[in-house]
This record gives sequence, C-alpha cells and structure tokens, in this order.
Amino acid sequence: MEAERPGPTGLCPTCAHARRVTTPRSVFLLCQRSRDDARFERYPRQPVRECPGHEPAGDGEAPPGTGPDGAREG
Repeated sequence: MEAERPGPTGLCPTCAHARRVTTPRSVFLLCQRSRDDARFERYPRQPVRECPGHEPAGDGEAPPGTGPDGAREG
C-alpha cells in the first residue's frame, strides 16, 4: 500500500492561476500566468512565499483544472 504524499505548500495551492499536474511519482503546480507573462515561471519552485500575480482561488477550492481530490479533470 502506497502512502499518500503531501501536496505543495505556499501560495500556489490557493492561487486561481495554478493548475495541479500529478504524475505517478510527483505533484507539480503549473502557473497559468506564465503563458502570457515571462515574469512567472511555468513550474515555480515550491514553496512560493511571495508572488505579485497571486489571486486567491476562494475558500477551500482546488486550483482550476482539478477535481476535489486534486486530480486533473477531463
């Protein structure tokens, strides 16, 4: 039985612009702001403590593109 790994910490998990990318071995957070603004890294090193582009996703919401358990939808 595989132990559940903790997810990323810092600002990204609560950001409206983050999308969780899960592989069999790791969890990454994709910054969707990086598509249009070179100031933002595509996969920022965690934990991010300060970010000029951070916008809260809302109370307890998963990042866009993820389901309630953090898995990617679709």
